[in-house]
Amino acid sequence: MTKDVIALTERMPDAATLLAALHAGGPGLGVTATDDGAVIHLCTAAGRPLVSVESPLLVQVPGEAERLLGPDVTPPPTPYWWTETRASTAVPTAEALAGSVCGRLALLLGGTTWPRRADGTAVVETPPDNTDRAASPTPDGALPAVDVLTETTAVIIADRPVLGFTAWLSGVLRATAASGRALHLVTPPHARLTLPLRTALGGPPNRWVVRHPEGGYYDGLSGAELAWRDGTFAPAVRPAKVADAFTEGARPTVERRLTVALRTVRPPDAGLVLGTALETAWRHLTGAAPAGWGTAEPVNLPWSPRQLTELARDRSPEPTHAVVIGTPGVPAVATHRTTRTTAGVAEDVTLTVGYPAADQVPLDAVEALAAELVDAQGLSTMLTTLTAADAGLTVAPRLTAPPVPVAFTLGARDVRAVGLAHSRRPPLATRPVPLGTSADPALHYPLGDGTDPAAWAALQALTGHLKAGGA
Repeated sequence: MTKDVIALTERMPDAATLLAALHAGGPGLGVTATDDGAVIHLCTAAGRPLVSVESPLLVQVPGEAERLLGPDVTPPPTPYWWTETRASTAVPTAEALAGSVCGRLALLLGGTTWPRRADGTAVVETPPDNTDRAASPTPDGALPAVDVLTETTAVIIADRPVLGFTAWLSGVLRATAASGRALHLVTPPHARLTLPLRTALGGPPNRWVVRHPEGGYYDGLSGAELAWRDGTFAPAVRPAKVADAFTEGARPTVERRLTVALRTVRPPDAGLVLGTALETAWRHLTGAAPAGWGTAEPVNLPWSPRQLTELARDRSPEPTHAVVIGTPGVPAVATHRTTRTTAGVAEDVTLTVGYPAADQVPLDAVEALAAELVDAQGLSTMLTTLTAADAGLTVAPRLTAPPVPVAFTLGARDVRAVGLAHSRRPPLATRPVPLGTSADPALHYPLGDGTDPAAWAALQALTGHLKAGGA
């Protein structure tokens, strides 16, 4: 298990400041580096890891520290530097050592630490390492350090109020997938996941495992009781039983989340700018543009379709993944994925916006949004759903209402593939609304107002009908 301590500083940690911070454990500790120097490790003389220090990140987006660290943080004014450390709990003094490293950074550079109690600057005495042999250094490109590693599963034990899709977790996910392993993220029940991390985890074999304080484990997304057997977490019984802790405290809420999952496909010409479809959706649903973007959390860059496009071109033909957030006053978060396909450049966007109450959800903007995306952005498909859930846009390990479909839109190219006559006659009570040009229309299928779960059956019937036509 690791304990995280973060320094939020007004100025960038330079080499001299980092050296002073790393001396928090005295002169007897060793220093190693991995990931081409992006991560520095404080180790015992025998090579046992104590604290890992990641490269500082310049955060230029207001509200990120509060979104990811909660109310127990007071960051400097933006822009500020975010330096994250992880202390191994295998050594009792490692957490205090990480706190002293971050406390020294904050003292020398101006700023604060999270959690607040981790703000000491004293030298932390580390007990002698009694291991019989020195630890072997981890080569670059190997599986990042995890708490438990078996033939089938990598386990990370984390304890933060909000777990985001950090660059480190992104690297762990890539490495576990490449090694054919599952990633199991173990947390206490008070922890929440951000939507980007929830999306990145996907489904089985990866899991969010919640450790109940009264004993036992359960799946944070499905509630299934879990047990550790044969080197992995698996359902404790068959058929799976839902843990009582997963359903306790579940209650109706007036808050709502509107989610738009859309795909656009456009020709790969030199003037193509990515992210414009996402920005169009953002403005329709929030009245403003996105605030920031990045390849992980914390999101650190001001929103810029031009920079997003440059990154995607540099990484092409490999896909590019990005996280996009809104201003603190309007909860909104999106994932954006760019890929090259035989049809052109595809952008897959999932945008979720939180609203304090159902009557504030702009359902009447969905059709107008679809029309603009058809006209200007090469819309292929768009599914809109509404969920009765926390507008703060984090995922708690308890039972919540499922999303309910509101509308589905099929772009003009896909309508042609299905056949216009077939697409116009779905097995629905409401007829589709034509969008775009009359000669080459797209079709927008209303499915309800997000309150009737029967809309799922309507969506299933619609998709089955479209597949029968060849989509």
